[in-house]
This record gives sequence, structure tokens and C-alpha cells, in this order.
Amino acid sequence: MAHKKAAGSSRNGRDSNPKMLGVKIFGGQTIVAGNIIVRQRGTEFHAGEGVGMGRDHTLFALNDGVVKFATKGKFNRRYVMVESA
Repeated sequence: MAHKKAAGSSRNGRDSNPKMLGVKIFGGQTIVAGNIIVRQRGTEFHAGEGVGMGRDHTLFALNDGVVKFATKGKFNRRYVMVESA
């Protein structure tokens, strides 16, 4: 025999931790090699000249310079470049 009256359970009460995604260094700002420019899921931004891509699609500077964002190509893709200062 039950000692407590049955109660309904809520299906809420869970949440995931923030992932801190987004643009970290904006266009026109100077950057040092190795610094993260964009943290993203998938290729929302593509790596241009002077920019490398990590295995989680993080874009980072390969050399020192100034960050530049541009839209180009047949599919209007957004590219991130690092131009030498």
C-alpha cells in the first residue's frame, strides 16, 4: 500500500549551459595571430585569407592584422579575412 498520495511530475526543469558563440573580434579591429574571431556551429562564416578554421568551425587569425568581413561568391557567403596591418 502506498504511503504517499501519487503526485504529478513536471517535464520541465532542464537547461543546457551557455556555449558563448558569436563574433569575438569585429571588422576593423586589430588582431594577433591565434586569436579567435568567430565561434560558431557550422560554417555561418567562412575562412578567408589569413584565417584558419578549427575542428568545431571556430575561425582564428593565422597572422597579425586587421579583421575584415565580406560577402562574396555565387552563394553570397560571408567570409572573414585578416589583412596585414
